[in-house]
Amino acid sequence: MMTHSAAIAQDVTPVVSMDMITKTFPGVRALDQVKLDLYPGQVTALVGENGAGKSTTVKILTGIYRTNGGTIRIDGNPVTFASPNDAANAGITAIHQETVLFDELSVAENIYIGHAPRNSFGLIDTARMHSNAASLLAEIGAPFSSHTQLSDLGIANKHLVAIARALSVDARVVIMDEPTAALSHKEIEELYDLVDTLKAQGKAILFISHKFDEIFRIADRYTVFRDGGFVGDGLIADISENDLVTMMVGRSVEQIFPDRTHNVGDEVLKVVGYAHPTEFADISFTLKRGEILGFYGLVGAGRSEFMQALFGITKPSKGVCQMNGDLKIIRSPAQAVENGIVYVPEDRGKQGAIIGLPIFQNITLPSLGRTSKNGLLKLAEEFKLAREYSQRLDLRAASLDQDIGNLSGGNQQKVVIAKWLATQPQVIILDEPTKGIDIGSKAAVHDFMAELAAQGLSVIMISSEIPEIIGMSDRVIVMRDGLIAAELPREELTPETLVRHAAGISQPTEGAA
Repeated sequence: MMTHSAAIAQDVTPVVSMDMITKTFPGVRALDQVKLDLYPGQVTALVGENGAGKSTTVKILTGIYRTNGGTIRIDGNPVTFASPNDAANAGITAIHQETVLFDELSVAENIYIGHAPRNSFGLIDTARMHSNAASLLAEIGAPFSSHTQLSDLGIANKHLVAIARALSVDARVVIMDEPTAALSHKEIEELYDLVDTLKAQGKAILFISHKFDEIFRIADRYTVFRDGGFVGDGLIADISENDLVTMMVGRSVEQIFPDRTHNVGDEVLKVVGYAHPTEFADISFTLKRGEILGFYGLVGAGRSEFMQALFGITKPSKGVCQMNGDLKIIRSPAQAVENGIVYVPEDRGKQGAIIGLPIFQNITLPSLGRTSKNGLLKLAEEFKLAREYSQRLDLRAASLDQDIGNLSGGNQQKVVIAKWLATQPQVIILDEPTKGIDIGSKAAVHDFMAELAAQGLSVIMISSEIPEIIGMSDRVIVMRDGLIAAELPREELTPETLVRHAAGISQPTEGAA
């Protein structure tokens, strides 16, 4: 693969160097002679589409995978990581996009699980553990106690616990894998401050994000992978956003939103007065055939909570819905699917994909009636159905037998979407459909959404990304504090209008300064 590596300052020695690293799996070469350098006191952004090899690189650096070739060096000395403990002992720690934490334990216990301080008798020193945890929490500005049970915290605060856990070892290298995925704008700014603190302490940071504004905000350097190969690296100051995208996808991406005719048909879904005791109230709207209806709002607006009630996951306190003019009572996901409504959740790891099952079984699970006869599954029919929808979504996998847990986040998302599309619904609810996936995969999802709408499927899209909301929606409902704050036609969609309604900011009066 042709590369174009930019000149890098010679007076700084990398803490970690990966050179000519190769990693293969059965039928797949995940990494092909890639290189990556991490420098003290600097942030290096690792950029690439889903399937580029970023996750594999992180697993090699953290000792989960062993390489099939190449050399890893720390301070210039070759090292081999036979286990995650080896990587941790070398000062490498990671903050993952979906870190596993334990709701039944306290914050301090989550931070120090597996490496808690011990007293002279070899027992866990609880007092010192909480004292150390409190110091870490204060360092990152966490607004809760080390004694708090994890189940009492929200997603953003749980993420802070994961950060504290990563910093609880004597780390020289901190890997941040999509660290802002579940954070609000304020919490993202606080994370930026934390990154600045870590840089000041001389730590080398590997930053993985699909959000270019984040990359250009905090990264000092970049390294680009494509299809498991090294494409180039250099200083962020020396490259434009468009050039970085071109390196990443092998083509210029001027516009990731497809051209659409926006022809909508008759009313398919009507929701009247949906309410929940604590999450939302008085939600009423209509959805037409072939329409993409966007739902926008800030964190905590109640969008996902409402959609889960509409899909029958939770029970509303009141409200009715109609499908094609007929009153429907939906109190379970099975009833929703029977009535032509499907829901692709935001948390694909816990609510969408079944880790441990192969791709084809994940796709066909809700459609077993179509792939069985007389109560017996027909394997050929399962593969045929799974192949059809995986191809339509441009799924990148070695085979349909592959465990879904071994796919990148973007490809897992495609499997979950394929699973529900295979049920041939009338309405599909997509909750943050492109969260955590790269720009090329986003374009593929957007194209497919437009194709579905053109075929007459009605789409509800929850998104926190303003360009996506504006670029894909025929109409947008803005929610704030569990209520509908505004309903906007396509021609009135602007970033400023969306943010004002979502944040409750009054429209400035004409002529005001």
